[in-house]
Amino acid sequence: MTSPAGILPDTAENRELSQNVRPTGWINPRPEGRYNLVVVGAGTAGLICAAGAAGLGARVALVERNLLGGDCLNYGCVPSKGVIRAARAVFETRNAGEFGILGSKDLGFDFGAAMERMRRLRADISRHDSAVRFRDELGVDVYIGEGRFVSRDCLEVAGEKISFKKAAICTGARAAVPPIPGLEESGYLTNETVFSLTELPRRLAVIGGGPIGCELAQCFARFGSRVTVVEIAPQILGREDRDAADVLQSAFLHEGIDLLLGVKILAVRQQGDDRVISLEREGRLVEIAVDAILVGVGRAPNLEGLGLEKAGVTHDSTGVKVSDTLQTSNPDIYAAGDICFPYKFTHTADALARILIANALFLGRQRTSALTIPWCTYTDPEIAHVGLYEQDAHAKGIGVTTLTVALQDVDRAVLDGETAGFARVHLRKGSDRILGATIVARHAGEMINEFSLAITSGLGLGAIAKTIHPYPTQAEVVKKLADMYNRTRLTLFVRRILAGWLKWQRG
Repeated sequence: MTSPAGILPDTAENRELSQNVRPTGWINPRPEGRYNLVVVGAGTAGLICAAGAAGLGARVALVERNLLGGDCLNYGCVPSKGVIRAARAVFETRNAGEFGILGSKDLGFDFGAAMERMRRLRADISRHDSAVRFRDELGVDVYIGEGRFVSRDCLEVAGEKISFKKAAICTGARAAVPPIPGLEESGYLTNETVFSLTELPRRLAVIGGGPIGCELAQCFARFGSRVTVVEIAPQILGREDRDAADVLQSAFLHEGIDLLLGVKILAVRQQGDDRVISLEREGRLVEIAVDAILVGVGRAPNLEGLGLEKAGVTHDSTGVKVSDTLQTSNPDIYAAGDICFPYKFTHTADALARILIANALFLGRQRTSALTIPWCTYTDPEIAHVGLYEQDAHAKGIGVTTLTVALQDVDRAVLDGETAGFARVHLRKGSDRILGATIVARHAGEMINEFSLAITSGLGLGAIAKTIHPYPTQAEVVKKLADMYNRTRLTLFVRRILAGWLKWQRG
């Protein structure tokens, strides 16, 4: 028994993964009658749609042409966070001298062992997304094969026609590849292949300074690769708060990552065992030779082979077009996840799937525009954000008050030796209403949730000020922001009133 194409290397862990997400000898059910919901694509959005609808009593078919679990399980969140944790352990150990650990810089590292750990954990997690579980425990009819719409209410899979009352397109997206001359011929890695590596590249170029590129660049640099990040924009993480991106950029430079920013990539060529990237930087030609190239420049929707024209579903190069309620141009077909939404995160796909179930099956009118969407880039430090940036608020004509507290002013961050970063909140001017927030910290992704809850629930920063936070924690930085807001309310006039009252109290 071997792993199916795309799950390499052929190891015991990957064979276990394969049996869960694309089992050999799988027999598709024979369709009988009409389904309440046919879900095309078994990534996060598709799995949530299928499981949620079946749990509510719907008759559901789930169709997947490749691997159940989609990008998140097989090529994205799960494997990337597995290797990021290994990279963090290496970095912490080799920089543990200040904590009294002797000889830490000389400790060795086994890349193969780190990758084996990731594969083992991924295989364990894959049980939740397995075809057998969805069939036997959740009551979903699982079809493995390419699904293609043959009419507005019928899908064909492996020669069988499946009719439906409603359908959900959840086919996701894949790594986009820029049209760089010579790149295809020279060979490159994406998130779909990088986790199959068994040897650490000595020199690695990462094309793209967005979240995926930055996460993996830092990861491989900590493993021991000489990493160069190539980005056409003048900074990494171009959509993030500039101060936040600068903190990470300083960390990258400190860790020895080379940054080639504001460049134009001219071509790539194979030269012996090297891959040579030709760049234009400030009008000059620059060439770098590396052993491997990792492309991380965004996502492209998986539209091919779906027969969307026959289904009457409008789409373009960005994906399937949907309304605010996730309905496509065919009122009986909806879409969710990366195939239709600009925020391409696993947690967003989950949220959209829940909206889809309510709207498609139960006449709901839930809207994606009502969502409060946080996100996090899992570098070290992490950068997490929710809501509006300051420039977004200004563009909408909203007056903003911005408050910032540096982590170096938080006792726990000082004690942990993790003072690189800050918490920043944007308030509607003259009020405590939270418009948006950014946190840069070792565990920013865990800390942003307090702001997300406040925005979703309509709670102001004053409510956070009234909430007791354990001391000492790094999350106390959020409370410090709230205390800072309260101090802004103590105007000179208010101080005079209070002083007069207290003077009168003294008699």
